[in-house]
Amino acid sequence: MLYYKTYPHESSKEWVTFVHGAGGNSATWYKQIKAYRQHFNVLLVDLRGHGRSQSKKWSKNDSFKDIATDIKEVLDYEQIQSTHMIGISLGTIVIQTFSHLYPDRLTSMILGGAVVHVNLRTNILINLGNMTKHVIPYMWLYKFFAWVIMPKSNHLESRVAFVSQAKKMYQKEFIRWFKLTRAINPFLSRLQRNFNGIPTLFVMGDEDYLFLPPVEDLIRTGKGLTLEIVPNSGHVCNIDQADYFNNSTIAYINKLKQTIHDR
Repeated sequence: MLYYKTYPHESSKEWVTFVHGAGGNSATWYKQIKAYRQHFNVLLVDLRGHGRSQSKKWSKNDSFKDIATDIKEVLDYEQIQSTHMIGISLGTIVIQTFSHLYPDRLTSMILGGAVVHVNLRTNILINLGNMTKHVIPYMWLYKFFAWVIMPKSNHLESRVAFVSQAKKMYQKEFIRWFKLTRAINPFLSRLQRNFNGIPTLFVMGDEDYLFLPPVEDLIRTGKGLTLEIVPNSGHVCNIDQADYFNNSTIAYINKLKQTIHDR
């Protein structure tokens, strides 16, 4: 089972599960834990190959579906029947995959720095990484990708945090995760076809130049989807502008609670 940690709330019945991105771990959410613990029960997980879940074994053909099922195993063990899920970067793909497999276990999805489509430039970078991942030290690749995705000076804290967390991975784990990005656009397209009626909030930095435009396109065509654009923020908006991220996402969950209560 994945390594996880819970922060029970004295009175709230709402659970919020945080899902980090590739190369990160549950420490990604260090700027969210205090704020969220005041309102909800909190569950943090380390995805397989990350943090304290590096002993979680891979099989040859494991996919995002298997990673989503890892989280379900934790929910089942803790007897959490339904949860809000908050993800960042590739963690949003895990959550969207979970929503297709186990829609009844999700109260809402909050997708930060969401990846819904990979453009030509990013595809070239991914293909370059896949071609060189066995010969170039993974930290070189990770630092390069971190700089491409978060290039500005006000993204420095996010870059440092993610690179520091990635140093705790083994190269073989990085390679396994990198393999998941092969032919990712067809998989992402299938995910976007149906959100199963699950309330969904996208939270994107206004400087997330690689991933914000596809989300804006999706919002214009999708029903029941909401977009919050975080000012002066890059891809990892939960670190770049933590207070803004916390206030807007907590308000979203509380509004959902009130809507359900009023029905």
